[in-house]
Amino acid sequence: MTQKQFIEQVNQKTLCHPVAYVGIGLHCGRKVSMVVRPAKANAGISFLRKDLPVDKGLIAARWHNVVGTEMSTTIGNEYGHAIDTVEHLMAALRGCGVDNALVEVDGPEVPIMDGSAEPFVAMIERVGLQEQSAPRNAIWIQRPIEVRDGDKYAILTPANTPRISVEIDFDHSVVGSQTLSVELVDEAFRRQVARARTFGFMNQIEALKKRGLIRGGSLYNAILVDGDRIVNESGLRYHDEFVRHKVLDCLGDLALAGVPILGHYHACKPGHELNSRLMHTLFEMRESWSYITVSAFNALKGQNERCGKQSRQNMNETPRMQASR
Repeated sequence: MTQKQFIEQVNQKTLCHPVAYVGIGLHCGRKVSMVVRPAKANAGISFLRKDLPVDKGLIAARWHNVVGTEMSTTIGNEYGHAIDTVEHLMAALRGCGVDNALVEVDGPEVPIMDGSAEPFVAMIERVGLQEQSAPRNAIWIQRPIEVRDGDKYAILTPANTPRISVEIDFDHSVVGSQTLSVELVDEAFRRQVARARTFGFMNQIEALKKRGLIRGGSLYNAILVDGDRIVNESGLRYHDEFVRHKVLDCLGDLALAGVPILGHYHACKPGHELNSRLMHTLFEMRESWSYITVSAFNALKGQNERCGKQSRQNMNETPRMQASR
């Protein structure tokens, strides 16, 4: 009998060929060109600022390099250089199963594209992935890890498969309270999350622009909410697109762990700052998780499932044996 695969991808993967994107930076408002290139096994995801000296522009996409969380996630290096709005691309790479890649950008920000991860996913799928010889490592959550901030929280708990559950609650009738739970297996990210766009509120635009933010924002790359209506003529892509985009953001932030997280992420009113705090807490609470290869995780969970089935079978058979006496 073939062993059940709890997580299908057991070896690391990278792109078969480079993929190129051109778009506008959401916050900088500048045209940005970006190329995502294949990388060797165990390289992870790194960004390279092509507009900087070659020895000062490399930034590893890791949790400890987060230097900003206002309206997006920004990572930086020891030279004081940074790359902004990495979360949508990071979500696309993690959601598509890309473990290793070098992202070259000729400016300070990843292009926002249409405000979702769909353009990134489409190009990744077009060139395809190549399996590498190195086993895929992961973080296996074994005890709860949580951070709280008033009525906001983010928690990681043990689970057989990766799952993200998010609750949001906005004081806008168009958004309101929304909840979504996604098991990140098979095509779930592509079908349920990738197309969800970022969103904003009309009454906040001027204040944000005065702070130097959303200078590249438009109805092409964001959902705009004005009171009780959606300004975009095309409307929503999902009836609950707002919470789906929050799931996308959270997946991108969690991808900064460097490897997939085998556990259940559950958050209420999450944001980039809360997710960054969760990553710091995760790596501080080293006793609450283990590094494990995905193949070893599958074998362990398969063994536990078989033992559980045998125990249930024995329990079901015992009354019948007693009754026959």
